[in-house]
Amino acid sequence: MSNAKKDKPELKGLPEPEIQTKKRRISIVWLVPLVALAIGGWLVYKAISEKGPTVTITFKSAEGLEAGKTKIKYKDVEVGRVDSIVLSKDLSHVIVKAEFVKGSKNYLSQNTRFWVVRARVAAGGVSGLGTLFSGAYIGVDPGKPGTPATHFEGLEVPPVVTTDLPGSHFVLRAASLGSLNVGAPVYFRRIEVGQVISYQLDEDGQAVTVKVFVHDPHHSLVRKNTRFWSASGLDVAIGAEGIRVDTESFVTLMIGGIAFDTPANMEPGEPAEENDVFDLYKNRDSISETTYAHKEKWLLKFDSGVRGLQIGAPVEFLGILIGQVLDVNLEFDVDKVAFSIPVLIELEPDRIKFIGEMPEGAENQKVMDYLVSKGMRAQLKTGSLITGQLLVAIDMHPEAPPAKINWEGRYPEFPTVPTAMAEITTNLTQLLKKLEKLPLEQIGNDLRDTVAGAKRLINSAELESSIRALNETLDQAQKFVAALNKGVAPELKTAVSNLDAALIQAEKLTKSLNSNVAPQLDRTLRELQAAARSIKVWAAYLERNPEALIRGKGQSKKR
Repeated sequence: MSNAKKDKPELKGLPEPEIQTKKRRISIVWLVPLVALAIGGWLVYKAISEKGPTVTITFKSAEGLEAGKTKIKYKDVEVGRVDSIVLSKDLSHVIVKAEFVKGSKNYLSQNTRFWVVRARVAAGGVSGLGTLFSGAYIGVDPGKPGTPATHFEGLEVPPVVTTDLPGSHFVLRAASLGSLNVGAPVYFRRIEVGQVISYQLDEDGQAVTVKVFVHDPHHSLVRKNTRFWSASGLDVAIGAEGIRVDTESFVTLMIGGIAFDTPANMEPGEPAEENDVFDLYKNRDSISETTYAHKEKWLLKFDSGVRGLQIGAPVEFLGILIGQVLDVNLEFDVDKVAFSIPVLIELEPDRIKFIGEMPEGAENQKVMDYLVSKGMRAQLKTGSLITGQLLVAIDMHPEAPPAKINWEGRYPEFPTVPTAMAEITTNLTQLLKKLEKLPLEQIGNDLRDTVAGAKRLINSAELESSIRALNETLDQAQKFVAALNKGVAPELKTAVSNLDAALIQAEKLTKSLNSNVAPQLDRTLRELQAAARSIKVWAAYLERNPEALIRGKGQSKKR
């Protein structure tokens, strides 16, 4: 050990070596996946943060729609895109899944409407021509704010108006729709100011509700007392001035239309409010007619034919319209083996104005019974000689046989009288039957024999000689009168004076007889007065029933 130390030389003055350990560094290769991961996370965050709401829309068919391509637009601005299209489980419709842009959630509510915009040809015009080149897309109407929703039922027909259009909606009630359709124009003094947006039948089926939209600023023309009427087709009227044909426009001939205005006899009322309800009249002339809510139904029965009587025919009282015909049927009475025609009418009793106070307890039934007892009856009359249409006329017939209202049935039955023509026909038939019973042939033979005898008498020589003798007698009479004028005139004057004196004496005698003869004469005069009254009654009866001269008084009463 010591030897080794000796053999090793000593190094003096040299610095001590420093031992350093090497540090480990991260390789640049690992930075690439980290950066990629960060970018991916940022993209995912951005995609999630910028993703809009997803909704589902159902349509009856997917015509024109394509997943990943079909756009959703609002005012021609893309607000979404269709992601997928699948069929429903029952195959009754298609389900469209669409994604909207960020911020669309605010206008997706229960009032939002969707429809497919494609080229359409309708009576109201042509729409969607731009889709022939760009393809169909889904239109959206945000509607008014409401409860948020993600499931919608798409419209098969585009809405006539959208929520963003300024104007007002109004509701019309009509007995029938007529020729109106969605999109039909609404006119004010022949200027188009709105459209029909929808219609539906009421739950009870008694009326139709029509919704219309009037654009701004014309919606201010609709007042509380404004009248709406159907302007569909042609309005043809025949009056004293001739034939009148009226129509709003050519469009109304095809799809119908509605017009409105305030009657000239009314002052403009207050402006109407949104969704105010109005009655829809059948034509312009009917807007001036007063309508009454209280209506009554009555039943009429006729034995003769009612050809020309139609449903809707007017019912008049003394020439004033008080109702209309609702139904016409045919009944057969098995027991009597006879046919009858029941006619159901609807009356508006409020049209009759009573002057003064009605007596206590004068109910409607009592009033009608009283009027019927005084001769009120219903009768069919010709309303137009050109068309032959009939109407129901209610009038007073004092000569009609006694009758009463039957209040037992579903509808009260009002008594009727035959038509004037039917009554004339019946009288003529009875007259012909009586004429058939007369021995016309024997009467004719007797008349012929009488004429022949008269002819022989006129042409006989005896008649000629009688006429010559009569002429000679007249000549002698003239000569005798001339002789009287010459010789007898003075004596005649004296006789007249004597006659005056005799009359004076007769007057004195009459006064003396009055005391004895006056009572008997008074009785005679009273009998003559009674006889005169009987003759007057008989004359009045013959005036009302002239046929009594033929068939007798007893048969006339049976009628």
